Amino acid sequence: MQYIQQPQAIEAKSFDIIGEIIRETRPEYQFASPLHEAIIKRVIHTTADFDWLDILWFSDDALERLCAALSRPSIIYTDTTMALSGINKTLLATFGGECRCYISDPRVVAEAKAQGITRSMAAVDIAVTEESEKVFVFGNAPTALFRLLEHDVAVSGVVGVPVGFVGAAESKDALTKSALPAIAALGRKGGSNVAAAIVNAMLYYLQGAR
Repeated sequence: MQYIQQPQAIEAKSFDIIGEIIRETRPEYQFASPLHEAIIKRVIHTTADFDWLDILWFSDDALERLCAALSRPSIIYTDTTMALSGINKTLLATFGGECRCYISDPRVVAEAKAQGITRSMAAVDIAVTEESEKVFVFGNAPTALFRLLEHDVAVSGVVGVPVGFVGAAESKDALTKSALPAIAALGRKGGSNVAAAIVNAMLYYLQGAR
């Protein structure tokens, strides 16, 4: 049986199929920009779920602010090691950026136990104290997103796509009502894979724009 074996060819074919399905099933759908299209299609590619055409929300300045931050030295803070693993850190480093996840940091473990809060919340508490240009990427922990919204701290952007049934939809709704530049998943859907896909889409776009 003949089948595509080259990774780049598989990905390219996948994106072709995604484009065809959108044209056939949603001919009225309009992407706001090439970057918006790249993000939506990469998330669909990651999940095989076309609901993302309707549930991925962008604040007015999200793409501009996030791309500006990612194109210069900045730190991405993730809520899970899975999101950390999925982000293209090699490409991020070419822009002078780095990615950190403090979920297993001894300081976080101790502080979470002392306060009776989730480690994701304690990780945010530590991250916001660091002097850096900050981008927060949440794919799994609504409590982390809620915690960030409680802090009055300068943030260059937030990717808020926690998945789940307890607080996930509510945390993302709160994000959409905040003043932070953000990309959010409306409702229960999301995940660390989605969070990483969004970041990678922006990094690949910036790489192509060089």
